[in-house]
Amino acid sequence: MTIESPASTADVDALAGGRAPRRPRPFALIVAAASLPMFMATLDNLVMTNALPVLHSEMGASVEELQWFVNAYTLAFAGAILVASALGDRFGRRTVFAIGIAVFGIGSALAALSTDPGQLIAARALQGIGGAGVLPLSLALLSGGVSPARRPLAIGIWGGVSGLGVAVGPLIGGAIMEGWNWQAIFWINVPVAIIAIPLALLVLNNDFGARQRIDVPGAVLAAAGVLALVHAIVRGNDDGWDSLGVIAEIAIGVALLAVFLVWQTRSKAPLVPLRLFRDRSFSVTNVIGFAFSFGTFGAVFILIQYLQVVQGSSPLEAAVQTTPWTLAPMIIAPIAGMLAPRIGTRVLMVTGLGLQAVALTWIAAVMSTDLDYPALIAPFIMAGVGMALVFAPSATALLATLGLIDHAKASGVNSTVRELGVALGTAVMTAIFVSAGGELLPDQYVDAARPAVFTGAAVLFIATVVALWLPAGRSTTDAAAPTNAASSDADLAMRP
Repeated sequence: MTIESPASTADVDALAGGRAPRRPRPFALIVAAASLPMFMATLDNLVMTNALPVLHSEMGASVEELQWFVNAYTLAFAGAILVASALGDRFGRRTVFAIGIAVFGIGSALAALSTDPGQLIAARALQGIGGAGVLPLSLALLSGGVSPARRPLAIGIWGGVSGLGVAVGPLIGGAIMEGWNWQAIFWINVPVAIIAIPLALLVLNNDFGARQRIDVPGAVLAAAGVLALVHAIVRGNDDGWDSLGVIAEIAIGVALLAVFLVWQTRSKAPLVPLRLFRDRSFSVTNVIGFAFSFGTFGAVFILIQYLQVVQGSSPLEAAVQTTPWTLAPMIIAPIAGMLAPRIGTRVLMVTGLGLQAVALTWIAAVMSTDLDYPALIAPFIMAGVGMALVFAPSATALLATLGLIDHAKASGVNSTVRELGVALGTAVMTAIFVSAGGELLPDQYVDAARPAVFTGAAVLFIATVVALWLPAGRSTTDAAAPTNAASSDADLAMRP
């Protein structure tokens, strides 16, 4: 017996307007169609991180090139995601979603065929462009495909699937690299894409948002500003932070982003409607999303290499050792999603961020060249539970008081902010590591890694304090009613 997704507000409005309501689809299929491609993209991020030491030895990649294997994806993602969200609103979210899956699959195949670092960096950038059409529209399609009453449960499962990608990414990467080679970590995306595209086209509705012209100048300004800032941070240690080139690039990046914000106030079809930031839940959630990604994934970049470089673990052994951290989101994120309407997103997110901050502080304090692995299990579990308490509740808080018409752009902004946090967190922590004399050698790794991880912990402590400004986020107070009130206007711009 299949459980059908109850009629949404869009269906009621469609009947009132004389249009045919959307055909109900099974709840489980909607969640699967929206979540599978997101799982693919999440999986690939951590598979890539786990492969870095192998790529260092087999490709002869430098530390800076290893960083660009990660940042090429995140920067391309951050630069294209606002455009992808706008294209989804104009031409259909499902259409752009499916194209994004296809581009991601092609980029994965090209990454597997790469023979030098430059080719791999270019392929990772193509993957990032594809991912830009997947992650934000995944949440928007899921949110619009189920009823408001079942949305927290759907987002909780979606968060759990994201946690599953975090959990099995290092395991799959380690197993593949021990049994085959690093190229296979990219080939596995191809069959997933082949399955995900027809599933999305058959199950998901092709929702539309505000069908406006694409803000091309805004897209260029945003992408150029982000690229300039991160590139300046990456080259800061090599060229010197007081060098004219680095200072000029930082100034150019800041100026471009400032012009972008001014342009958004004048554009008739802004990529980022600045009115969204008048919503306290949306604004605070984006600040938290940036800090969460900066602190967490920047530290992961350092720690997963610590297990291999210092403790001598193979990629598979390092993946197994991190499972106390990475398995927790898969188990706890769906529970957190279901609890969010009852106890509130604020309580869950403050607790989660605080647990992560304490865990990273603990890890940095005990790191040494002769540390026994069991000493890391407790802080790894604490960090994993903390991540799980942020994943799904942050998605709920982001959309809580916005109408469906704004969900794609809102999710696009949040995904951009998060990916920028990943890129800058990785760049800053690598810069701290390098400036402290860090090398990929056991004796020279720990002393340089410790201040980098402490930095991640400090950023998460700040995020914990910021999260206190969130609305309570309980369904009986500030979360549910505004969403339903806003949805009728939004649904008029959407069609089956």
